[in-house]
Amino acid sequence: MQRPDWLIQMEDVLETLNEGVMILDDCRKILYINSCLERMFGFAASEIVGHLGSDFYTKEEYDVILQETEKRHEMGQNRFEFVLPVKDGHRLPVIISSRNFEDPEGLQFAVVTFTDISEQKNAESKLRNANARLKQRQAEIDEDLLLAARVQQSLAPQSLVWGNMRVDAYYHPVRTIGGDFGLVNPLDDRHLNLLVCDVSGHGIGSALVANRIYSETMTQLGSGRPLAEILRHLNRFMMQDLGSSALLFTLAAARIDVGGHRMIFAGAGHPPAMIVTPGEEPRLLESRSMVLGGLPDAVATEAAIEVDLNKGDRVVLYTDGISEVFDARGEMLGTEGVQKIVRETALLPFGDMQQALLNRVAAWREGAPTDDMSLVLLEVL
Repeated sequence: MQRPDWLIQMEDVLETLNEGVMILDDCRKILYINSCLERMFGFAASEIVGHLGSDFYTKEEYDVILQETEKRHEMGQNRFEFVLPVKDGHRLPVIISSRNFEDPEGLQFAVVTFTDISEQKNAESKLRNANARLKQRQAEIDEDLLLAARVQQSLAPQSLVWGNMRVDAYYHPVRTIGGDFGLVNPLDDRHLNLLVCDVSGHGIGSALVANRIYSETMTQLGSGRPLAEILRHLNRFMMQDLGSSALLFTLAAARIDVGGHRMIFAGAGHPPAMIVTPGEEPRLLESRSMVLGGLPDAVATEAAIEVDLNKGDRVVLYTDGISEVFDARGEMLGTEGVQKIVRETALLPFGDMQQALLNRVAAWREGAPTDDMSLVLLEVL
């Protein structure tokens, strides 16, 4: 097939392109392909030239090409993604660009370029497969976390009425699982143990440590050992058995004698517990010991204190997810803020105090909680 002069003159330029180029006449017969398209096609130019462009596509494929070409022309575009039929039978993903022009003699021609995007498509396929695997793995992690959350929630302190005392308890992790926990645990017929604990950090690591400390604390409380000895044991346990200084923890523990209305309290690096008689200023019970898990002598020599409780008194134990919250001005609620809220909410019936206290904290806080929260309230009847 005779090629026009302008095409002969352009061949050297067309051969330098890194895109496949096909030129067709007004009857859609192929006049020319460059060597780049030969390599992409797998056919020699001699096997291509003189054939219709449609000869190498199925009817359905060529119909798509015509539809896409017409649609792109109406949109003012001339590029679309499709395939190039290769000699060995497979389809090479390409970007097809088509442009019509008229030569000096008034004859119509079309220049079609083919850009190989197989590497891009392979990368996209690998990315899709990787994303699918990640999605599956994330689903497995989410399922594991949901199970872990159910297990951890089952360990949350329960509200109860016990002898001449009643207890309300609240637990809320900022993530699916958290590093806080609380305990409401009768020791025997006369003594009730209350405890809240806060492991540093958030998420899975803190939750695992918290669960391990929970089990050890339950064992120690069940033995009836003095609270000061329990603090020392937990400090050694964290340092020796768990062997990590990256995670520390604080706690506040109380053991109440039902008959004598006496309470022994021991805190370690924890926000002050409070005893409030409705209508009066809450009394603060400060921690005498330091944060546990970091220093061998973190527990004070006189770690525990003994206080009297009267009928109507309320005891408040909480973690710093209650006190270390900030308002829109960046001011922290702090111990004084919690003390004020406790004083005011203690005037309510005991059954309403917990929710009122949480509502007041939420009203102070700007935005959603950023730390785990545990709260244990006790009233002497």
